[in-house]
Amino acid sequence: MLTILFLGDVVGEPGRSAVIARLAELKRAHAIDFTIVNGENAAAGRGITPKITIDLLRAGVSVITTGDHIWDRKEILPFIDTEPRLLRPLNYPAGAPGAGTVVLETAKGKVGVINVQARTFMQPILENPFPLLDAAVNAMREETPVIVVDAHGETTSEKIALGRYLDGRVSAVLGTHTHVQTADEQIFENGTAFICDAGMCGPVHSILGRAIEPIVGRFVSNLPAPFPVAGGEARLRGVLVEIDETTGRALRITRVDEPGSAVEAPAV
Repeated sequence: MLTILFLGDVVGEPGRSAVIARLAELKRAHAIDFTIVNGENAAAGRGITPKITIDLLRAGVSVITTGDHIWDRKEILPFIDTEPRLLRPLNYPAGAPGAGTVVLETAKGKVGVINVQARTFMQPILENPFPLLDAAVNAMREETPVIVVDAHGETTSEKIALGRYLDGRVSAVLGTHTHVQTADEQIFENGTAFICDAGMCGPVHSILGRAIEPIVGRFVSNLPAPFPVAGGEARLRGVLVEIDETTGRALRITRVDEPGSAVEAPAV
């Protein structure tokens, strides 16, 4: 059995500090073989930088997925082609920097990761992900049956459609983007694990990781305002997926909701 930890959108310094602080401990506690983190909001809540990418990889992250904010930090443009473990959505037009897929070796065989962006209510509107996923999955299954898809999208219906479309062809379809962990984790009939949204790694007392007051004020007044990343207590949210590495079928999916700082052992 191969165990994958998938962590949802990392928001700003609180989120990335929590991942870096807790990842080694979580890997030991759950015998994790491979870790995927969505890092598209890791730089002050928008985008990701080369330094943050390197910091997360050094902390033990295997692959970093992204989404609609991948290009918000312009320094990522010349960097992304040099780091295959940092993915951008597969369905950008041909010629875009970087790649939307990667296959990496582990002690238990190869693991493939695909990053795709949905289209409903998303900007920019990218290419249709469904036929592109057909081609990517077919090519990847020549190397490994263990394939995890980050489905980065706004609507539950489109992410469920992606999961159902890929059921039996990939090990897991795991949603990101909305920052709110859903309670629909399941394994579809043909062996694909699914959740609409893995949740967020970031500040608890916030609105999707941002300071509360400016966002409430925006809804009240309709006036523009900056949305800084919130501070305070952070939590890590995501899922653990256990996979039969010989068939690629998911055996179990479990939600993760962990404190962002090390937990002290109880006094004896």
